[in-house]
Amino acid sequence: MPIIALLVALVVLAVVLIGAVTGLAPTSDACAPQASGPPVAGIPATYLTLYRKAATDYGIPWEILAAVGSIESDHGRSNAPGVHSGANHAGAGGPMQFLPGTWTAFGVDGDHDGRKDRYKPADAIPAAANYLRHNGAPPRMRAALFAYNHSSTYVDNVLNRAHKYKTALTTESTATAPPAECAEVAAITAPNATIAQIIAFAMAQRGKPYVFGATGPNAWDCSSLVQAAYRATGLTIPRTTFAQWPFGVRIPNNQAQPGDLVFFNSGPGTSTNTPGHVGLVIGHGQMIAARCSTCHPAIGVETYRRHDWLGTTRPLLKVGQAKPRTQQVPPHHSLSNLGDPGRP
Repeated sequence: MPIIALLVALVVLAVVLIGAVTGLAPTSDACAPQASGPPVAGIPATYLTLYRKAATDYGIPWEILAAVGSIESDHGRSNAPGVHSGANHAGAGGPMQFLPGTWTAFGVDGDHDGRKDRYKPADAIPAAANYLRHNGAPPRMRAALFAYNHSSTYVDNVLNRAHKYKTALTTESTATAPPAECAEVAAITAPNATIAQIIAFAMAQRGKPYVFGATGPNAWDCSSLVQAAYRATGLTIPRTTFAQWPFGVRIPNNQAQPGDLVFFNSGPGTSTNTPGHVGLVIGHGQMIAARCSTCHPAIGVETYRRHDWLGTTRPLLKVGQAKPRTQQVPPHHSLSNLGDPGRP
C-alpha cells in the first residue's frame, strides 16, 4: 500500500510540474502584453504600439517619443533622405534620426533579431528612449531633448506636440494581430516532469538582471541560467557556454524540443566552433535566455530561429542517468579551467 501511494504521489507531482510550466504561458516579447491605450489620431498603429512599449521599458512618456518621431520622420512616413536608407545632410538616419556615433553608443536591438538597425522602428524607438533616459529624462526632459537636438525651438516643438498627443481624441484603432507563434507558445507543455522543472526554474528568473559572470540568485548570465535550471532538478552540466557546447549530445536543429540548449555565434570570443551564447528551449521556436545587461527584459523569452544559430544539444541524453544532488554527481567545474562565462 505505501508503494502504491508513493507511485500516485509521483504521478501527481509530474502532472503538477507539467501544469506549472503550461500555466506559466511563456510568451515571446512580441506575445507579452504590451502597454496598451487608446488610438491617437495621426499616429500609425504599429508606431503607437512601439512608442508605448518603449515608454513602459524605459520610463519615457510615450507622447514624448511620438512627438520626436513625428518631427524626425512623420512616424516613418517621410521619404526624406536618411529616413529609410542613407543619411540626411547631417549624417543622421532612420525614423528617429540617429547619428552613427550616437547609434553605436545607444542603439537597441528592440526586436531581438541579433542586429541593431537604426532604420528599423522596432530598434530606433527604444533607442531614442534609451538615449533620452541617459540624458536625464524624464525629470530633466528639456535638457534631454536639447541633447537630442541642440535647438530650443526643437524642444518646444516636441513638448507642444507631446501635449497634443496626450490629450488628443482617438480616431484610429491600434488593434494588431499577434504573431502566429503566440497561441502556440501559450500552449507549451513539457514532455516530462524533469524538463518541466528545468523550464519552470528558468521562467521564474524572468525580469532579473543580466550580469556577466553572475551565478544567481539575483542575477545571471546566459550559461549560469541554464546551468542553474538543470541543477534545480539535481542534474549537473558545465558552467560556461564554451564548455556546455561540447557537453550535450548534438541534435539536428529541426528536432529541437523543450529542455534542449540552443547555441549562437554571438558575443566576445565567439566563433562557429565555440559559440558564445546559449538559451534553453521551451518549445515552438522559443527559448528563455539571459541576453544582455541593456536588454529589456534582460532575462526573457524570444525566438531561437536566428541567423546566428549554430546548433542544438540535448544535455539530458548525457546526464539523464545522473543521480540527485544528495547522491554522487559529477563535480562542478571551476571557471579557471573553462575560460570565460557565456555571453549574450
